[in-house]
Amino acid sequence: MSDRLPPLTALRAFEAAARHMSFAKAADELNVTPAALSYQIKALEADLGQLVFRRLNRAVELTEAGRCLAPGATDAFTTLSAAWRSTKRLTESGVLTVTAGPAFTSKWLAPRMYDFAQAHKDIELRFLATLRIIDFDRDEVDVAIRFGLGHDKEVYARPLIDEWMTPMMTPEMAADCDTPEKLAQATLIHDDSISFFKVPTGWDVWCKAAGIAVDTSHGPRFSQADHAIDAAIAGAGVVLGRVSLATRALEAGRLVAPFEVGLISEAQFRFICPQGSEERPHIAAFEAWVLEEIQTSKKFAEGRRLVRASELL
Repeated sequence: MSDRLPPLTALRAFEAAARHMSFAKAADELNVTPAALSYQIKALEADLGQLVFRRLNRAVELTEAGRCLAPGATDAFTTLSAAWRSTKRLTESGVLTVTAGPAFTSKWLAPRMYDFAQAHKDIELRFLATLRIIDFDRDEVDVAIRFGLGHDKEVYARPLIDEWMTPMMTPEMAADCDTPEKLAQATLIHDDSISFFKVPTGWDVWCKAAGIAVDTSHGPRFSQADHAIDAAIAGAGVVLGRVSLATRALEAGRLVAPFEVGLISEAQFRFICPQGSEERPHIAAFEAWVLEEIQTSKKFAEGRRLVRASELL
């Protein structure tokens, strides 16, 4: 029996038709006419010496031979497509595609883009703001910056910074709310984006760390951390803000963090890319820049008492 493969176009036509179970839909996907697709499948069947589809009145179904061939054909084209995308990313040396959560993109990456562009004029950054799980073999992404508990496998993952949070408010509000006890009269803004933490890290835990008794059940709730921070900037109340996301607002004086107690969460930001890709020049340059920039958040920890939320349970 010969191991010679049939033409790639015939296999591609079969794979698409088997996946859609429709010659018309497969032809549309491959941008060919149904007649041309049918011709390719007939050529495949002639090469194989048996039918791979039964042609019914208004449908098709796989024969035993077709059912045997279909999974391997799909796996092969999936692998080939992933390899092609990875190879194209290597040739597109001036483009670096980065994915990060919407809050980190808007509050951390976007405000710093000019600085990176000036320092690395040979790199064109493209951003994908999403929290969905990224498959580096399938998605056209070079780097992911993720926030969470960090269970990364079979990838290069480097911790960037442990996240901590502290009450933040406008300078005008801080003039009246100058002690933690006065939070009892303030509107507390809640960031529910951290609700997935196994160790609770909210207002009630911060109050426990600060040694005060405040009713924390009231106040507006936001599902996105950047929205909660924006509400505080607008003067809507006091947010238990994540310092990494609020760094620019704190530097600009739009927010202040007047109290000494900070609450360290169990989560952290990580820089993630395919194993080995961290050595590519543009990825290495971007990683070095992120590591340097994210250190600016550490200056707000000076003179504060940082408590781990896990120690308060």
